[in-house]
Amino acid sequence: MDERRIREIAADSIALKQRFFEQHSEHLLAVGKRIAERVRAGGKILVFGNGGSAADAQHLVGELVVRFRRDRAALPAFALTTDPSVITAMANDLGYDRVFSRQIEAHGRPGDVAIGISTSGRSANVVAALEVARARGLLTVGLTGNGGGRVAALTDELIDVPHSDTARIQEVHGMVVHMLCEIIEDEVAP
Repeated sequence: MDERRIREIAADSIALKQRFFEQHSEHLLAVGKRIAERVRAGGKILVFGNGGSAADAQHLVGELVVRFRRDRAALPAFALTTDPSVITAMANDLGYDRVFSRQIEAHGRPGDVAIGISTSGRSANVVAALEVARARGLLTVGLTGNGGGRVAALTDELIDVPHSDTARIQEVHGMVVHMLCEIIEDEVAP
């Protein structure tokens, strides 16, 4: 690694973000408004993913529950990645592939929103959770990369970053999280 490589990585990241938001801003706005509509009607948002995607899930939920850009009422959002007792019990007793789907079974209701985050679109536990969410009548949203993998077929709304590098995909997902927070906040608490 040298300074030139650092500049190349930064330039690639910036160019990807620029292209992505130029091409997908209308869709992103529509997705945010659909989520906000569910929240206004009494629904809650359930968010999940693994590793860096778990961090993105927790980030999104933190901004919605506490505040993003301004003071307003708390919004009902839950990261299914944050309860170690539940996650480890399920992983031990039922298998890690069910750690999110089982929580959707417990908490998901028609009118709610399930947001699955998977850079590959192939994470078995994210796929399983979206299957359960779809069967239960939740609005399903996927944040993915490189075509969406198995997640693509299970979502009502797919936000897919057209790139194969996990780090670049996650960098765009970070901005998507902030954009969704701002859209939802503007729609729910104008």
